[in-house]
Amino acid sequence: MLYRKMGKCGDEVSILGFGCMRLPIIDGDTSKINDELAIPLLRNAIDAGVNYVDTDYPYHGNDMTVPGESEPFVGRALKGGYREKVKIATKLPSWLIQSHDDMERILDHQLERLQTASIDYYLLHALNKNFWANLQQHKVLDFLDKALADGKIKRAGFSYHENPEQFQPIVDAYDWDFCQIQYNYLDEETQAGKAGLEYAAEKGLGIVIMEPLRGGNLAGKLPEEAEAVFAGAETKRSHAEWALRWLWNDARVTTLLSGMTEASQAEENLKIAAEGYADSLTADELARVEQVKEIYRSKQRVPCTKCGYCMPCPVGVNIPGNLSLYNEYHKFDSDGSRHLARALFNMTLEPGARADQCTECGQCLQHCPQNIAIPDELKRVAETFTPQQ
Repeated sequence: MLYRKMGKCGDEVSILGFGCMRLPIIDGDTSKINDELAIPLLRNAIDAGVNYVDTDYPYHGNDMTVPGESEPFVGRALKGGYREKVKIATKLPSWLIQSHDDMERILDHQLERLQTASIDYYLLHALNKNFWANLQQHKVLDFLDKALADGKIKRAGFSYHENPEQFQPIVDAYDWDFCQIQYNYLDEETQAGKAGLEYAAEKGLGIVIMEPLRGGNLAGKLPEEAEAVFAGAETKRSHAEWALRWLWNDARVTTLLSGMTEASQAEENLKIAAEGYADSLTADELARVEQVKEIYRSKQRVPCTKCGYCMPCPVGVNIPGNLSLYNEYHKFDSDGSRHLARALFNMTLEPGARADQCTECGQCLQHCPQNIAIPDELKRVAETFTPQQ
């Protein structure tokens, strides 16, 4: 296993982290973790050198508003000396916070569920404009200061689920140790994106990557043209290896999270991680990834470049945001991709900014350099994400 420093705090972290949100389950019920399979899966990864274990308050539950079974599982799985071998990361559910006391109560509950005296890496989860404003209102930074001083948490960070514009102000708001962002070779302009990664790294934050395989889509079947591009490389790699090695090629990436369900997935990821050195891909290999990115871009439903010339909309519709998520919805022919796009639609776009609010005034048509029939496309977006009941 290879290790990198978690930004300015200097902790040595395995470049592959174990994400505990897609563990083996019983009878298709996500709230029933199959300990017989899941505990050996996690412990074998730790024995192979993985020392970063990521969980969350609602993971492996049936409702994001109630505690799930992932944290208790981690507490059970790390008995017998395994707790001392890893750093646990878990998250404050931002959407559940209605008071300062809520934060104290939930953190204490998490410590109990995880059967630990201290959480190594604690994140404010899924920050966006609204969640961040609400947490600030309830003095979340004072909460973090106290939790650090009391030793209940050792490192403070956040995960991000918002447009790029909100990322830098959050980074600047506190002396964070690390951040967690969605990033892969198709998401250089999604959410925090490449610009956010660069800014956080400049500020000395460790960078934890989520969705490195786009919910598994980058490991599965790719468009035929993309398959041909990768197949033509001198060194043969699986689709998962192309995606993971592209991330690890960037020295600013500290670790990436993989939600491993089967032993075969863990074995493959561990094998790939053994060669995940920074700056190890050749110029030809990097060029091939660029070709694959262009193939995906050419397949988008709407030729929107997110230039913003159509904005502001007189009624407040976020036109680029709606069209971008519509493209995401159709980028992969998979239920997982569609589910992710729908979740992001509901999480990142306020109701007043969604496509169904379009009045078809046509003002945007005068400014779009791509000559997109925006009102017509917004109708399709509304039909996709906000169908009539």
